Amino acid sequence: MSEIRVRFAPSPTGELHVGGLRTALFNYLFARHTGGTFLLRIEDTDRARHVPGSEERIVELLQWAGMAPAEGPHIGGPHAPYRQSERLDHYRKSAEALLEAGHAYRCYCSPETLEAMRAEQTARGDAVIQYDGRCRGLSDAERARREAGGDKPVIRMHVPADGGPIVVNDLVRGDVAFDSAQLDDQVLIKSDGFPTYHLAVVTDDHAMGITHVLRAEEWLPSTPKHLLLYRWLGWEPPQYAHLPLLLNADRSKMSKRKGDVAVEAYREQGYLPEALVNFIALLGWSSGDDREIFSPQELIDAFSIERIGKTGAVFDRDKLDWMNQQYIHALPIERLSEQARTFLQDSPYADVEETKLRKMLSAVQTKLVRLTDVPAHLEQFFRDDEAPIPPDSEAKLTTEEARRAFADFRQRLEGLEALNSDNFRELMKAVAKHTGVKGKSLWEPMRIALTRDTSGPDLALFVDVLGKQTILNRIDRALGQ
Repeated sequence: MSEIRVRFAPSPTGELHVGGLRTALFNYLFARHTGGTFLLRIEDTDRARHVPGSEERIVELLQWAGMAPAEGPHIGGPHAPYRQSERLDHYRKSAEALLEAGHAYRCYCSPETLEAMRAEQTARGDAVIQYDGRCRGLSDAERARREAGGDKPVIRMHVPADGGPIVVNDLVRGDVAFDSAQLDDQVLIKSDGFPTYHLAVVTDDHAMGITHVLRAEEWLPSTPKHLLLYRWLGWEPPQYAHLPLLLNADRSKMSKRKGDVAVEAYREQGYLPEALVNFIALLGWSSGDDREIFSPQELIDAFSIERIGKTGAVFDRDKLDWMNQQYIHALPIERLSEQARTFLQDSPYADVEETKLRKMLSAVQTKLVRLTDVPAHLEQFFRDDEAPIPPDSEAKLTTEEARRAFADFRQRLEGLEALNSDNFRELMKAVAKHTGVKGKSLWEPMRIALTRDTSGPDLALFVDVLGKQTILNRIDRALGQ
């Protein structure tokens, strides 16, 4: 079998959508699983919708997600993408070949003419609203007259009305048949000389040797047009696999109008790239067992097109939060500290010393769901010794058992050179044994006295951060000294 070559081909018209990231991921996993090549192609021929900086963000986010493509042909550093705007000569040659063979024609209809035509078809109740082919049979003299008058034509493909069914052999959905009579005479080259998606994608996929096209389900109705172009140009088409839709919780199509869809938004909300990639991989694909957590290499090893589903996949934010929490819990503390710094930049804790930060993060790591949670969880380490105790907890500090435990704890603490998590645990065992105050009666008042809260991280890790003197101060306050 020849080398597998796949591509991700986004348009630089805004933010990278999570659906686009899923498409990129499936192409990347397929290429890596088969030892093939994953390419990035920027489809930037729609100049009216081009957003400056969008291409750079797409490239950066793919790298953030661990999906750097194979290097493209352009100067600009590793992983520079192909760009359609730099390949216009290729599309013109394809269009000229189609014109010469009679599979395309020049159309001079103005926007106003096209609008009137569509309105007339709608008024008649036509089942399909499409171009009626009125420019197909223009004579050479009429074309010359139109162009002499300043009309700038588009080039349309000439779909034969009696072409019969066109069957798409889809790797996910099986054979899908389309009636060629229902296909529009699609514009291939616009009046500004730029190609439309349809001509450009066929020309580029052929030129780049693309063997498989994994793309969103919404492109399935366009595939018969692409197969016609491949046939007319004498090229072998790639194999197609159309991926299922991403759905909201209410099973509506996930779109920019309903909730967060931009990959950048998820990064800003504190999701780790490994967690987001793992989560998205399971939207429309299954390994065949009940596993949910996969390393990047495990995804590569397990991936196959055969296990891509046909039905839409629900984007469950609660599931993503759970998965992100699992990944945060498993992070080495050095990497967690590195990741957390970004989310501390605008907080009072931006300049906290690294060793202290790592201790604090170790204490709260199991409580973090997203990295945006870090500042709130660090706040408890910076409370003043005089910070108020929750009003409904004050009574728990004044019981006879609590005061006896505090006094014994303080006496033993003064005899220690320093306080850390290990000797704190031993100290608490000694207090329990000597005073007879144990379990919740010991630990709950101690937590309230030391943290000013009724819940939080492992108390031993907490005191390791605060140190001996701060803990003494807070015990003294609890005792009223």
